Amino acid sequence: METLYLSCLSLGILFAIVTLLAGDWIGHALGGMLDFLSVDVISPTVLAAGVTVFGGAGILLTRYTGLAGAPVLVLSLMVAVLLSGAVYIGVVKPMERSEMSTGFSMQELPGRIGEITVPVPAFGYGEVMVKFGASNTLHTAASFDRHPLPTGAKVVIVEVKDGVALVSALDERRGEDL
Repeated sequence: METLYLSCLSLGILFAIVTLLAGDWIGHALGGMLDFLSVDVISPTVLAAGVTVFGGAGILLTRYTGLAGAPVLVLSLMVAVLLSGAVYIGVVKPMERSEMSTGFSMQELPGRIGEITVPVPAFGYGEVMVKFGASNTLHTAASFDRHPLPTGAKVVIVEVKDGVALVSALDERRGEDL
């Protein structure tokens, strides 16, 4: 039985190392072929943790307790299930909820409201800050109407041309009149 436990421990450690070093490459090479096996609770992280803990618990219980055979197997399985559950609840589930892309496309900028952070001259460049989700992004800005825009001015991005956000002053009074 100790060979089984040692094999599980070694397999779990090897899986962690391979995943760390080549996880993205392997995932890209498989191209989603194994997505049908994807069950939320049985993620590779949880499975690897369970196998590793099962092997480690089995070795420790065999060597340092007076138990042998079936009791060690049952206790090792229980410890592995409990710690796998803890990994799922403490690591995997929070990571799934926190996954949020901070990426955006410049094509998403038109229509967004921003704030001038570096003054925009009538014929020149400044900087506008636009909020995307929980983060702010800074973009080179030029005046669409060819009017100077001071720092702190609220603007709307009219269009993006050659990577520059063309902005126009936001007239907040217009919204009140409607």
